[in-house]
Amino acid sequence: MTLPALRVAIVGAGPAGVYAGNLLRAAVAEHGGTVAIDLFESLPAPYGLIRYGVAPDHPRIKGIVASLHEMLDEPGIRFLGNVEIGRDLGLDELHARYHAVILATGAIRDAALELPGIELPGSYGAADFVAWYDGHPDVPREWPLEAREVAVIGNGNVALDVARILAKQPVDLRGTEVPDNVLAGLEASPVTDVHVFGRRGPADVKFTPIELRELGEVPGVDIVLDEADFAAEDALAAAGEVPAGRTNQVKIMLRTLNSWRGRSTGAPRRLHLHFHHAPLEVLGAERVEGVRFERAEVRADGVVAGTGEHRDVAVQAVYRAVGYFGSPIAGVPFDQARGVVPNEAGRVRDDGGDAVPGLYATGWIKRGPVGLIGHTKSDAMETVANLVADAAAGRLAAPVVADAGAEVLELLDARGVEFTTWTGWLALDAHERGLGEADRYPRERVKLVPREAQVRVSREGALAAR
Repeated sequence: MTLPALRVAIVGAGPAGVYAGNLLRAAVAEHGGTVAIDLFESLPAPYGLIRYGVAPDHPRIKGIVASLHEMLDEPGIRFLGNVEIGRDLGLDELHARYHAVILATGAIRDAALELPGIELPGSYGAADFVAWYDGHPDVPREWPLEAREVAVIGNGNVALDVARILAKQPVDLRGTEVPDNVLAGLEASPVTDVHVFGRRGPADVKFTPIELRELGEVPGVDIVLDEADFAAEDALAAAGEVPAGRTNQVKIMLRTLNSWRGRSTGAPRRLHLHFHHAPLEVLGAERVEGVRFERAEVRADGVVAGTGEHRDVAVQAVYRAVGYFGSPIAGVPFDQARGVVPNEAGRVRDDGGDAVPGLYATGWIKRGPVGLIGHTKSDAMETVANLVADAAAGRLAAPVVADAGAEVLELLDARGVEFTTWTGWLALDAHERGLGEADRYPRERVKLVPREAQVRVSREGALAAR
């Protein structure tokens, strides 16, 4: 297999984009070729949802940053932050300068939940709340934490993260990288009860065992379970029956849940886990006053069906945590129903189903917001393998612009785009760590939240390093 000297643009510097760049570099080298990669990111800093989507009290998951850092620190890949494709640079301009473009923009919007009353004041998307408590620069600095009783609709890890952050005593977040404005908002919150609702039973939750176990270890928070939600599981246990296909992971989570039944310490805050609750309507006249649910059951064929039994739960705020949804990119085909870029094994397809030459996708924008970070790496392998195969077969058009490396920077400068670089990120990273060391609650870092502040520190640091 003979490869030309490749230039590739990757749009998105989260795990999907970084993995794709690292795997592409290795694959090209394996075939004796060379590749220059430009990694474009709309935010001033790299790492995507690792920086802006993982709860601040989960440093274990954030540990993947060390691995991503090593990949970005290797020669042959260039980070260009604070550059939005479709606004600062057009897709056609990338095609003119690179043999191929890989889209790795992820999914950052909340998936819709079609319920009457869902648009009432006091109803929020979990993705927006996560972005707020993670210090995303494009989210307002203030969040209306005024409710004593809150509903979180969803049975995945994001729902647990949202519920845990809402219920957790703010003092237990002081040692994390939670931004100061977020800590102040949480300290003023009057919340006493957070309710998490799922349509299916305890054996069907989408949590991971670690996430669930950590929930029971939050100081000052009681876990409250409804015995009625375990009736079907208790009947199976009494009969000595274990459904076919039930994994060890499910068994571990059921043991964890069962250990919490009837547990009460009199803690000042309570986190209620509800199962078999299908939401019907958000109640309220001028703002959220409650949620109406229908008791649900899982039929033998796995379909969730209503029982006709209704229940109203009084809350003053609702968070929908029913998944993420991708965003379109100017000039790129987009599946509005699924929130992904149409593709076959990573090769982007146009509206007629034909492959778009030189355009690829990886990560959540390729397959939808499912799977853990590890799945992103195997996903990128497929996309990269097809890109390399296309390059070897001569299916990639040579760039029109000969010296894209310098020309892209000149183009951004000419348009007044204050782009950031890897050297600039190292300066911003050091600055945030320094703020953490000097903070009254010493911690790993204190995030700079405003975009302009991140850009300023990054660009000044890059200039000083020259």
